[in-house]
Amino acid sequence: MPRPPFTVPIAEGPVGPWKDRVAAGVVAAAAIAVTALLASVSPDPRGIGTHERLGMTECGWPLHYGIPCPTCGCTTAACLVVHGRPLAAFATQPFGAAVAIVGLVLGVHALVCLVRRRSFADLLVRLPVRRLLLAMLAGLLLGWWYKYLTFVP
Repeated sequence: MPRPPFTVPIAEGPVGPWKDRVAAGVVAAAAIAVTALLASVSPDPRGIGTHERLGMTECGWPLHYGIPCPTCGCTTAACLVVHGRPLAAFATQPFGAAVAIVGLVLGVHALVCLVRRRSFADLLVRLPVRRLLLAMLAGLLLGWWYKYLTFVP
């Protein structure tokens, strides 16, 4: 039995061609913008706090509760991925590193679909959404637990 194609031509996609193009364009533009933003700053060596270099305020959880927040270190991990240090990113915050890598892959996929006139939405509608959401929730909780165990205030 032949394997189904990775993606189908734009005209055969599950949504109209213009909606598919807009979705792919938005995802590609977001991936490029976030990658450029993260590339413009250096990751905080503490493993948290890179978001402060982007103009955001300091996280209140460590200050008030003495523990990391659920996403503590995610920006630093994403920054490390963009700077080509994936092992350091996973050591900093596994969930943040995984989300950054998935975001980069999704952005590249969107660009490839735009260039090759393939359906961006086709692959997305075939994904097991419930399983992915549960996996993301589990990843967030496991990443938070890991950060809690390795957290140094």
